[in-house]
Amino acid sequence: MRHSLVSKMKKELALLQPSDILLFDQATSSIPDIIKLTIGEPDFNTPEHVKEAAKRSIDSNHSHYAPPAGTPELRKAISNFLKKKYDLHYNPDHEILVTAGATEAIYTVLTSILNPGDKVLMPTPIFPLYIPDTILAKAEPVFMDTSSNGFVLSPELLEETLEKHGDAVKAIIFNFPTNPTGVTYRREDVKALAEILKKHDIFIISDEIYSELTYGERHVSMAEYLPDQTIVLNGASKSHAMTGWRIGFICAPAAITTELGKIHQFTITSTTTMAQDAAQEAFENGMNDGAEMRVEYEKRRDFVYQEMRKAGFECVKPEGAFYLFAKIPDGFIQKSLDFCTDLAHKARVAVIPGGSFGPGGEGYIRISYAASMDQLKEAMRRIAGYVAEKEEEKGSVQR
Repeated sequence: MRHSLVSKMKKELALLQPSDILLFDQATSSIPDIIKLTIGEPDFNTPEHVKEAAKRSIDSNHSHYAPPAGTPELRKAISNFLKKKYDLHYNPDHEILVTAGATEAIYTVLTSILNPGDKVLMPTPIFPLYIPDTILAKAEPVFMDTSSNGFVLSPELLEETLEKHGDAVKAIIFNFPTNPTGVTYRREDVKALAEILKKHDIFIISDEIYSELTYGERHVSMAEYLPDQTIVLNGASKSHAMTGWRIGFICAPAAITTELGKIHQFTITSTTTMAQDAAQEAFENGMNDGAEMRVEYEKRRDFVYQEMRKAGFECVKPEGAFYLFAKIPDGFIQKSLDFCTDLAHKARVAVIPGGSFGPGGEGYIRISYAASMDQLKEAMRRIAGYVAEKEEEKGSVQR
């Protein structure tokens, strides 16, 4: 291969870097006896009735291409699920696309709607995948640091940012319950932001993959208030512990979905037919499968939150998802990557550096409590020991 071709490719992709989260997870995997609280993956198994549906699909030879938008039966099941759960109304024939997980949904939406020079507003800290996909479309991420407001975007900051960037803003991305903070937006928050956004001709991308994992109040979608502007992303990965099945979906008005379907079709053709049959079973007959997992996650949340506070970490109590975002205490290593590296090697607990999630994340760590309670208890014991040892070292230096 010509070196000039490789050099040109490297130059064009220079702004894109591999995922910090995956890199750190891989880097700590070789540490002996490491407890990994890194990746956001349910530790539950896919429900039995969903697995049985997949077996029936295989036995029935459903091994051919599905329609690019997804099987009609799955789209109908998704439409009914959203209607009953969140009072969202989407025509299964024209307003739903089945994607290869929420990851492909994000890629499809951003590469479809963005042109070079467009700007995309992102309340941070935020799931970092949106950033490289925006850059790939030669658009510009605009970060809104929410760390001073309990990790919730305030109407004032939104208005200020919209005024500053004007007509260049093509879209805003919401992700709630939020990865990495576990914070969610309550009805009054969503309504207040919607009042501002309805005055602007921009897309609202609402990633609601953790919608079934809220503690207390029911999830409220931005699409309930602004259905004509909102593109909803969701899937079966978190609600039904189906991460490896790779079933996500996009919902939007027909005029938008038709255009999104072009990029989607040319990207993957269609998702796996047997996985779609399994997801159909999940959304039709497992509408509340996430409830049992949610109860267990809430117990874990309460335990981890309590133990991290005892150890001296300041953190907002999560209201959804399965993450806790903890501020590194004063007097410790403050750069999150260095802190997490030290913690991994000395305490054998791997967590993700907060700096990976954009402005407002530096100086924090993200803990995934999608792990067994036994693992969490041992991890908290080790973190407490790490803190105590550091405190003792500081005391010795002061003496």
